[in-house]
Amino acid sequence: MNSMLTNSQQKTICSQLGRVKLRLLYKASIHGFTGAAFHQRCDNRCPTLSVGYNASGYVFGGYTKQPFSQSGQYVQDGQAFLFTFSGEKLIKYPVTEPAYAVRMVANSGPYFGEALVLVNGSQAVVHNNPGNYYNFNAAEMHGNDLNLAECEVYEVEETTELESPWRTITWESEKKKELMETVKTYKPTVSSVPQVRVLLIGPVGAGKSSFFNSINSVFRGHVTSQAIAGSSTTSLTTQFRTYSVKAGRGGKPLPIIFCDTMGLEENTGAGLDIDDIISILKGHLPDSYQFNPSAPLHPETSGYRKSPGLKDEIHCVAYVTDACKVSIMPTKLELKLEAIRRKVNSMGIPQLVLLTKVDEACSFVSQDIRNIYKSGYIEEMMQEVSARLGVPMSCVVPVKNYSKELELDLNCDILLLTAVIQMLRAADSYFDELSDRKSNIETKE
Repeated sequence: MNSMLTNSQQKTICSQLGRVKLRLLYKASIHGFTGAAFHQRCDNRCPTLSVGYNASGYVFGGYTKQPFSQSGQYVQDGQAFLFTFSGEKLIKYPVTEPAYAVRMVANSGPYFGEALVLVNGSQAVVHNNPGNYYNFNAAEMHGNDLNLAECEVYEVEETTELESPWRTITWESEKKKELMETVKTYKPTVSSVPQVRVLLIGPVGAGKSSFFNSINSVFRGHVTSQAIAGSSTTSLTTQFRTYSVKAGRGGKPLPIIFCDTMGLEENTGAGLDIDDIISILKGHLPDSYQFNPSAPLHPETSGYRKSPGLKDEIHCVAYVTDACKVSIMPTKLELKLEAIRRKVNSMGIPQLVLLTKVDEACSFVSQDIRNIYKSGYIEEMMQEVSARLGVPMSCVVPVKNYSKELELDLNCDILLLTAVIQMLRAADSYFDELSDRKSNIETKE
């Protein structure tokens, strides 16, 4: 049987479910648009993904972790959701009443709450009733075309993980102490630069502010939240902020400063402006500058540095990317990132990618963060983000930020500190390059 879901659509769906693959169980055009055919092929199988296709080109359906049966009862599932594709982008509609997530009806196909039924009453039609345990817009989901051209049900299977890690890392408290000491004792090779300045760039909600908070937490010895972070559709960071990490409470500032920016948004005139990024890279932007997406910074702005020194400039750029959203990155956002990357490249500034929320992206990593480099799925995500953002795999560093935790975790700390070490090494390369360039000019003179 051939799947009607494209490879891209399958990859997008799987990115929401962890390290999994889809196996086609039921295809209505082959097995029949009947409840009996559906139940014969799909009962007692789980988790499953049910997909409907109509002649208007809509691809939509639902996911449940519960096995199908013909009991006539509702079954609880807090992780069930309905979905539709808008182009390559996945739109999810989570269950609102988990106790009524799925209903087991003998003469119908997949039956989600009372909101959506595929192959309703053994007919090639959809039952549609938004608001009954799932909230969705019918026009958005299926264009109000309730005739089914096809219905498929897939079993969601976990895939085998790698036996040995593809990157070596030591998960010990001594290693954490060593990494912390390396950061504390680091000195930039250029005497005029007291601290390396790292610019964090990324979409809204990717975890830029949370990354700074997490690094700060490691050196404070407990979870902190100095920078505003959280869940929002628009950027919670509206100012240009520079954050210096201290070596413990009342300790000396560490030799690294994180520069936090407004989140990138796909729409023009929203989120961080590329012209503002250029001003930041060159060191013109004052701390606490209030971003205005419709009017980028200009030389007459209060606090504008007209003649910044190397210590004011950016020495490393880190793109912060949510591992759960790599496969569904909007095209406009990808184009914005590409334009920024080209500008950063032209200035010779080194670039890294911080891949955040790795535990949410992969259930294998969620079980134990030390599985990070044994996860084939995370490796694929890193390869994909490497290709999309045009940086080598060696410059992609996975991390797990502190968000809901109250206490520190040794393994998370080691990943976070490893990311900081990579930033300092990248800055060293930048300073060496500047020094070599300066020597060549002096030699020619």
